[in-house]
Amino acid sequence: MAKKIEKTKEQWKKDLTPEQYHVLREKGTESPFTGEYYHNKETGTYLCAGCGSELFSSEHKYDSGSGWPSFFLPLRKENIEEKEDPSFFMTRTEIRCAGCGGHLGHVFDDGPDPTGLRYCVNSASLKFRKE
Repeated sequence: MAKKIEKTKEQWKKDLTPEQYHVLREKGTESPFTGEYYHNKETGTYLCAGCGSELFSSEHKYDSGSGWPSFFLPLRKENIEEKEDPSFFMTRTEIRCAGCGGHLGHVFDDGPDPTGLRYCVNSASLKFRKE
């Protein structure tokens, strides 16, 4: 992983859309089935909208039916940080971008083979680089 990116609240607000800021910096969640990349079937790489770190490949994307883009494997494990999240009266595993600390979503253990994982990601936290 490259050097950690640190910005002030004002810099983040200037560089991100209001929705991106809410998701990445305030741990928000977009409404299900509304995200830009939920139905995306193009071949390419999903990057962090905050810093451009490579996070997921379209090769590992699948339709989980959850309403958010889902992946069974990160492109580079070192670009994803995991942290226990006890919010909403349950314990989940939050996933963050290791480069900028931006909130991406959560990872669950109900995904498909070969990993059994479901990285449930907000479209607002991503940018897509088409191949």
